[in-house]
Amino acid sequence: MKVEGILKAKGRAVETVPPDASVPLVLHKLSTLGIGALVVSGDDAEVLGTVSERDVVRALNRHGGRVLELRVSDVMSRGSPVCTPDQSLHDLMADMTRSRHRHVPVVEGGRLCGIVSIGDVVKHRLEEMELEVNVLRDRYIASR
Repeated sequence: MKVEGILKAKGRAVETVPPDASVPLVLHKLSTLGIGALVVSGDDAEVLGTVSERDVVRALNRHGGRVLELRVSDVMSRGSPVCTPDQSLHDLMADMTRSRHRHVPVVEGGRLCGIVSIGDVVKHRLEEMELEVNVLRDRYIASR
C-alpha cells in the first residue's frame, strides 16, 4: 500500500501556520482542531518544517513561561521528514520510526498536498490485518 491510499481515505486537507506566527496561536489551533502538529509554511505550499505538541513542550522546558512570547520559527522542527503519495507505507513507517516524527507532510511536485500521522498509519495497518485475517479464515473454511 502507498501513502496515496491514506490520503484518499482521510483527505488532503492540511493545517498550516506561518513561521512568524505566535506560539499561543499554535496552541490554539492544535487544541481547537484536535490535532498534534501543524505544517510550517509561508505560502501553504512549501514545507519549512513542522511544529508539534512535543516541540512546544520542549520549548517550555527550555524557556519556561517565556515560550508564549516566542514565534513558530523559534520552536519548530526543521528538516522534518516528508514523503510522497507514491511512497510505500512500509518505507514511511521506517522513516517515522527512525526520525521519531509522528507527523509527516506529503509533498508532490514540490508542493504540500497532505499530511500523514502515526495514527493514520496504525489505523490503515489494522484495517489491512483485519482483511488478511478474514481472507485466511474464508480460505480455511472453504478448504474443509
